[in-house]
Amino acid sequence: MLYIFQRLTKEKRQGRAAVPGKMLNGSTMAVVLPDELKAAIDSSRADGFPILWASVDDSGQPTIAIYGSTHVHSDHELAIWLRTEGRGFLSRTGKNAKVFGWFRNTATNVACQIVGEARRVDDPATRDRVYNESPEPERKMDEAKAGVAVIVDIVRVIQRGQVIASRD
Repeated sequence: MLYIFQRLTKEKRQGRAAVPGKMLNGSTMAVVLPDELKAAIDSSRADGFPILWASVDDSGQPTIAIYGSTHVHSDHELAIWLRTEGRGFLSRTGKNAKVFGWFRNTATNVACQIVGEARRVDDPATRDRVYNESPEPERKMDEAKAGVAVIVDIVRVIQRGQVIASRD
């Protein structure tokens, strides 16, 4: 807790508000995931704790799915490789990009909630990168690379009820 207070105090001195991702002048900046959380997310499938994603359909009905290919794409983005184009996640997020990710590793007691906006990416370079950076077992299930790349722009990350990163 002291670390978080020190970090927020430092950010305030640097012109950033006490809420990470929000500048004192009201403008927003990209979320920056802590390195510890990046490592936990990147190893989530191998550790046996893949991220659970929620999205909503046209009627507002929530649906959940586990995507073991989820990994860190940048400081403020996660990537998911969907092995088949016909997945419901794509049709739901194509109409309502808002998604919610839940990660919890019970062995390390690291958990977080991720609020984001998902988008399909067809750019060949980005698509290749998402595929290549997905966990090997996920790539082996789609060696023909027939799937689709999805990027989740992170809006907010919550740990233990506290917003630790936000662009709002």
